[in-house]
Amino acid sequence: MKIAFQTLATPNWTWEHTLHEAKRLGFDGIELRGVEGEMYLPRARPFLPENLEQTIRDLEEHGLEICCLDTSCSFHLPAKYDESIQEGKDSIDLAVKLKTPYIRVFGDRLPQEVPAQETIAGIAAGLTELGRYAEGKGVTVLLETHGDINNYTVITATLEQTASTAVGVLWDFEHPYLHGEEPEATWAQLARYIKHTHVKDAIKHATGKTLTLIGEGEVPVARIIGLLKENGYNGWLSLEYEKKWVPTLEEPEVSLPAYMAFIQKHL
Repeated sequence: MKIAFQTLATPNWTWEHTLHEAKRLGFDGIELRGVEGEMYLPRARPFLPENLEQTIRDLEEHGLEICCLDTSCSFHLPAKYDESIQEGKDSIDLAVKLKTPYIRVFGDRLPQEVPAQETIAGIAAGLTELGRYAEGKGVTVLLETHGDINNYTVITATLEQTASTAVGVLWDFEHPYLHGEEPEATWAQLARYIKHTHVKDAIKHATGKTLTLIGEGEVPVARIIGLLKENGYNGWLSLEYEKKWVPTLEEPEVSLPAYMAFIQKHL
């Protein structure tokens, strides 16, 4: 398994500092969810046409890979369908240039005022359209276990309606577990689809959840890593630590070394 962190953990770092620290701390790669404040990755400074070749050289010199491009695409609202398709296609094009194997998209919600099957059909249509665009390009479109699309029942129902070979699942450890699904059940039902993971921890309470450093919450992260090892998973273990959205979380100078120490202990 390869080790990465997502840039939500490092919202105030420059691209150059991100590369330097990733190498120094021993990471194999970086997952991109915003760079230098730009969340639409094809518009971020390192990936503009005039900078892209240098960015690729810098990655090679640091011995780092970009493991996934995380988009804002979500397909539960028909009004945002076209916008999400455009961002997804732009992200696939960038992934090809970076030799990045995955882009992440959301379902994301099941609005109460709309029949669930109607929303699921719309999500499946978005996955299919992006998947067909990605086919033959070395890129797979990953649906994250997130929001209301957080358990194997609804994810399986969605994926069974897709019609592309370039569609899979990103297993965010926290979401299914805090919604009552045991990791062994998630894996048993979704293993054939799971291509990538988000390693995440939190404590659930009556009004929501509190994000924590890995190993300090109630998500059985060590148990899940053991499950992946036992079943021959050889993909990425990517830290998702959402400091971008929760500024009171620990600084990356704390969260990244803590994550690396935890992973080294359990791998």
